[in-house]
Amino acid sequence: MPVAVVTDSTAYLPSALVQAHGITVVPLTVVINDAVGLEGVDASRGEIAQALTERRVSMTTSRPAPEQFASVYRKLLDNGATGVVSVHISAELSGTVESATLAAAEVGGAIEVIDARSTGMGLGFPALAAAETAARDADLAAVRQAARAAIDRTDTLFYVDTLEFLRRGGRIGAASALLGTALSVKPILHVVDGAIVVRDRVRTASRGVARLLDLAVEAAEESDVDVGVHHFGAPERAGQLIDALEQRLGTRLHERYVTEVGAVVATHVGPGLLCVVTHRHA
Repeated sequence: MPVAVVTDSTAYLPSALVQAHGITVVPLTVVINDAVGLEGVDASRGEIAQALTERRVSMTTSRPAPEQFASVYRKLLDNGATGVVSVHISAELSGTVESATLAAAEVGGAIEVIDARSTGMGLGFPALAAAETAARDADLAAVRQAARAAIDRTDTLFYVDTLEFLRRGGRIGAASALLGTALSVKPILHVVDGAIVVRDRVRTASRGVARLLDLAVEAAEESDVDVGVHHFGAPERAGQLIDALEQRLGTRLHERYVTEVGAVVATHVGPGLLCVVTHRHA
């Protein structure tokens, strides 16, 4: 068995890709009122959407416990993996990397924990790069390097209707939140070194989508690219964005993935999310 690759549920990788590449996904925890569940397992999109809009509903998220990671690592190593590369959501956004690091220290052996400095396909693309390299019987160092190189070639941009949800969760500063809500301004956000920053501001949702498209094309530079588009309850808008990216990028656009985010990201961005992740080829 080659080096095993582990990621977490906030990668929002299409399930077919997870299965095809043998990636192990560790879910984060979601709490809706007093009901505790696992992302992607226990809460439907409808339940999440309702929880986000009802004032009397409390919705929070938490990282996996170190014991969850330790159990996964032990199982993979016991089953013959020569090592484990574990790639996770930015430490600026979640304590998941810390849990994985604690588990790796407890289990010992050849386990590398990597902070992807992003989420969504900003995490998914590095996990895929690691898995593709591992499938070629590469050693632990090569698999780790593949993930790190993919991180450096990936940009995550997203549009939200309001910064209020990010402000509540402490994922963006109060001053930036004020900029986002003033005069009904719609924010375009960028994940930079693992943190969420305001990249631009527009007046309308339609202009927000158009600006998101422009910035994604800019992020592609002159490279061939793969693209991931995420949404929450807006499949038509996501499809339109993919179509527009195909027109703008032409033959430089290779793989494209469209997935809906789960409870963890939805909790912190609220309704109206549209995200594009650009992964430049080497």
